[in-house]
Amino acid sequence: MKLSKSALAVCVGLLAGAPLMMAQSPQANVYFGVGTATDSSNGQTINPLGYGFFSTPKMTGTFLDVGGSFMLTPHYGAGVNLSWRASQGDYAGLSYRPFFYDFNGIWQPVKTKRIAPEIQAGLGGVRVGFTLNSSSCDPLVGCQSYNAGYESSSHFQTHLGVGVRFYATDHIFIRPAVDVHWVDNFFQFGSDWVPEYTVSLGYSFGGQ
Repeated sequence: MKLSKSALAVCVGLLAGAPLMMAQSPQANVYFGVGTATDSSNGQTINPLGYGFFSTPKMTGTFLDVGGSFMLTPHYGAGVNLSWRASQGDYAGLSYRPFFYDFNGIWQPVKTKRIAPEIQAGLGGVRVGFTLNSSSCDPLVGCQSYNAGYESSSHFQTHLGVGVRFYATDHIFIRPAVDVHWVDNFFQFGSDWVPEYTVSLGYSFGGQ
């Protein structure tokens, strides 16, 4: 949990400071998008709550994505990216939500006024949080539902991504991207490889 909070703080700081960094950097980019990340089920049947066996699910659903980059030269830069499942999913009787974060080096092979492809590679982590959803009934106050934190699992990850910024104006761009996360010992799902597909809307400060 500490790692994910630190990553979020770094990302927010970088995004908020993007305009100020332009005194030192040719270009800064920020973006927010939506997409999906997928992984297969590990095929297990488990009893996490002690009262029944459930099959473990695939990873699917809508993911949100936020990131920023600083191009220190016309071809090389650095960036940070966060992505997480927009809503909790069902995991064998529990609710789960994965959170990916990574810090990357960036190579921009070419750039025109309207198109800028980029390749990212870096390191980061994944946190999968689990929540117990339950309810209780009382003759005085009626029935109430509540969510209780159950447990979480953290993993190291490496990241590789390819995206293209298509500029609608000198500063506003649309960025489709494909990312691949390799998550160490991602035993909750069927594979350590997690592909992610997103489309983002972004803004560039300077560099045109």
